Amino acid sequence: MPDTRSKLEDGELLAAIDIGSNSFHMVVARYVLGQLRVVDRLRDSVRMAEGLDANGGLRPDVLARALDALARLGQRIRTIPPHRVRAIATNTVRQLHKPQAFLVTAETALGHAIEVVSGREEARLIYLGVAHGYPPSGRNRLVIDIGGGSTEFIIGKRYEPLERESLQLGCIATTRRFFADGKLSKRRWREALTEISAEFQQFASVYRERGWKEVYGASGTIKAVGDIASKMKLSRGQISDIAVEQIRDQLLGFNHIDDIQLPGLADDRRVIIVGGLLVLQAAFNELGLKRMQISKAAMREGILYDLIGRASEHDPRENSITALMQRYDVDSDQAQRVEVSGLDLFDQVAKDWELGDDERRMLAWASRIHEIGLAVAHSQHHVHGAYLIEHSDIAGFSRQEQKMLSVLVRCQRRNISRNALDSLSDRLSLPGLRLIVLLRLAVLLHRGHEREALPRLKLKVDGRNLDLRAPRDWLDRHPLTGNDLDAEAQYLADTGFSLNVRSS
Repeated sequence: MPDTRSKLEDGELLAAIDIGSNSFHMVVARYVLGQLRVVDRLRDSVRMAEGLDANGGLRPDVLARALDALARLGQRIRTIPPHRVRAIATNTVRQLHKPQAFLVTAETALGHAIEVVSGREEARLIYLGVAHGYPPSGRNRLVIDIGGGSTEFIIGKRYEPLERESLQLGCIATTRRFFADGKLSKRRWREALTEISAEFQQFASVYRERGWKEVYGASGTIKAVGDIASKMKLSRGQISDIAVEQIRDQLLGFNHIDDIQLPGLADDRRVIIVGGLLVLQAAFNELGLKRMQISKAAMREGILYDLIGRASEHDPRENSITALMQRYDVDSDQAQRVEVSGLDLFDQVAKDWELGDDERRMLAWASRIHEIGLAVAHSQHHVHGAYLIEHSDIAGFSRQEQKMLSVLVRCQRRNISRNALDSLSDRLSLPGLRLIVLLRLAVLLHRGHEREALPRLKLKVDGRNLDLRAPRDWLDRHPLTGNDLDAEAQYLADTGFSLNVRSS
């Protein structure tokens, strides 16, 4: 379901913002002849993970630093249409106790919506960016990205990830965890390496069994280690296991993090290189790596290619919804009936309710998977379905999108859950409520799973007042539907809506 606001045209600008735990990155590119030409890059070393406390709070000075950086990035993309901009927040925002409070101020500073993605979705985007930086290959590739708060490991082939993992090990988080006082020693390094290596056990054997022929490293830590290795004449354009060990030995020759002086190491990397190198050595050891190529591309480029996919027939979210339908054996004919009716109602009220392409896609997807909870039990299947959607790994979806899908499925029948509605952000709550109403009507109209086509029902809205017209003879022949519509009027009234059903 491509974006009906038009496919990408030659010359259009796209922007991707990576709100990372260490740095904020933005890349602006022009779409030309099916390719991306980068026209601008911006980077701000925010080190947001430094301000994260044990309770999920963010230190005020770090918050101010983040908002200032977002305001600068926002100025650069002010003239780019919102649907051609995608801002992604990663591990530190995932760890916040109240991420929504941060997002409200952050979105205001940036001037665009910000999506929070899971670690595995972050891994998918990283792989997409790295894979597009090299010619397509039929051989398995291993990609490792050490960020500020997490590290992602992906095995993929061509442009498709086959395995994705995300560990809570980043250059900032690991430095704070094992070297909070800044003191360095071989003993502390060995103890930290042992503890970190244990965390690889959850996936290392699966990865080694899957295998790979090429290894790529992405993002700041790996580029920094590559620069050091090059300056020390240990390697050029790649990192070897021997280089990692020799850089470690050089690093541990210093007594304190503040004393570190390594050739090629930038000042803003000095205070976090210890944790990054520690994770890198653990990865080399546990995965049996000998050499790693250094990728120029990373998640921000992946976001750009994902934007292209979303504006074409290659939207990864479509494949994910299809996979969910297959996994839970959804009645595809019923799903299609509900989708067709739901979208017909949507198109009649979209202008008055100020609903756009994003909401239309969301309603279509919710219609297709509204019955997945039946795989658990018929009783409360809408609750079961909502749980499955919220807690599944659904490629291509941000956490906000996944939450919206979950809420729509949860509220498709019976009482509209106030708790579910309150879980949506302020930006999504009103369109979410309106989509719930449309999905409920579509589901109700097809309650009997009949193959008989519905007559054209006419829906008009005025704020929260709904006027639904149906042919008199059809209503007479479907008394159960008439009773359901009467009951629905009461359910909607509890949420402030008025539903008036009339025959015509």
